[in-house]
Amino acid sequence: MSTNRIAFRNARLIDPASGLDAKGGLLVENGKIADVGPRLFNDADRNDPEIIDCRGMILSPGLIDCRVFTGEPGAEHRESLASASEAAAAGGVTTIVTMPNTDPVIDEPSLVDFIKRRAAATAKVRVAPMAALTRGLAGETMTEMGLLQEAGAVAFSDGDRTVASARVMRRALSYAATFNALVIGHAEDPELTQGTASTESEFATRMGLPAAPALAEVLIVERDIRLVELTGARYHFGQISTRASLDAIAAAKSRGLPITCGVSAHHLMLNELDVGSYYTFRKVNPPLRAEADRAAMVEGVASGVIDVIVSSHEPQGADTKRQPFAAAAFGSVGLETLLPAALSLHHNGHAGISHILKTLTSAPAAILGLNAGTLAKGAPADLVLFDEGEPFVLDEKALHSRAHNTAFEGRKFQGRAKMTFVGGERVFSRS
Repeated sequence: MSTNRIAFRNARLIDPASGLDAKGGLLVENGKIADVGPRLFNDADRNDPEIIDCRGMILSPGLIDCRVFTGEPGAEHRESLASASEAAAAGGVTTIVTMPNTDPVIDEPSLVDFIKRRAAATAKVRVAPMAALTRGLAGETMTEMGLLQEAGAVAFSDGDRTVASARVMRRALSYAATFNALVIGHAEDPELTQGTASTESEFATRMGLPAAPALAEVLIVERDIRLVELTGARYHFGQISTRASLDAIAAAKSRGLPITCGVSAHHLMLNELDVGSYYTFRKVNPPLRAEADRAAMVEGVASGVIDVIVSSHEPQGADTKRQPFAAAAFGSVGLETLLPAALSLHHNGHAGISHILKTLTSAPAAILGLNAGTLAKGAPADLVLFDEGEPFVLDEKALHSRAHNTAFEGRKFQGRAKMTFVGGERVFSRS
């Protein structure tokens, strides 16, 4: 944490947690926000060791990415906590929530502690580890969630694997409900999707790709909604991708069930046709959907039914991606494209910028119980300064991630992070 005093002036302050959207300034002292507001717009003490002229750009809480896969431990060649944090800082992300799909799986308190200690030693941004919901992600025996939570796990999930057994999921939810733990589920019927690579459609048929019906998602969504109704547990769908899922979750929320959900940036911007000529960097899980489903995801963000936008950052080595489409690994890196991809909804007129930032800051902080995502006095000075209108073309070679399997190679974006601060320390700066 920085002990410096930093004065930001001439900024557009946006804090979705408080509803603030105004020209102003912000003062950082000892790694925390000491003051914020319109009266600080041009007010800076000459004794301040650092004064940052924001030149009218947006200063907001640092982003929180709720769905980040890394390779540490076990596959650091794909991504380490250090390299993931470099990519996060470059994207304005100040907190990454890591998934337990590692080798070994994060299913013991000692492994949660390892992630926390390793992150403290090597990462530039904050790392909040999730722990596995079932041992070894096998979907058979639930983990000791109470001990894992004490060790620092912020939520429980089997990552990109669905707990196929309704009996096991019911027991896990009942156990989680006893200490208000958050369960994060992956909605995809494993029997229908086994061995498939795309969404069942005319396009998949013409391409000769093994495909599963989009129905495979909502089957699990509706099952888990019923189990939440039975157990009262807090439940978050890590990412959804279909209109049917959106409608089911909207209905569950209207009944007052403690359910939230997220969507990945690539499911907001891409549809099944973007696979083109078997472009494996756009092979993701769940697969890209029909245009009607993509449009439904945008609508879900705008309406507030979808609570958070995630990168679903999943680094893969070139050897696992440069294969025939059906054999290639799933996943796209996304930490550095999360902000510009989310801002596309603002530039296209679908949602206001404050609402979009809410899905990236205060909403994930509230769901996960993190002390982050706000510009309130006394809060950690985790900040991003970004130019909402700066145009750029994404170059995969310029990515800070150790892996470069981006679904957005060559994409034209507007808006990117210029500076990122964690605990008052500048961890990234772009000229």
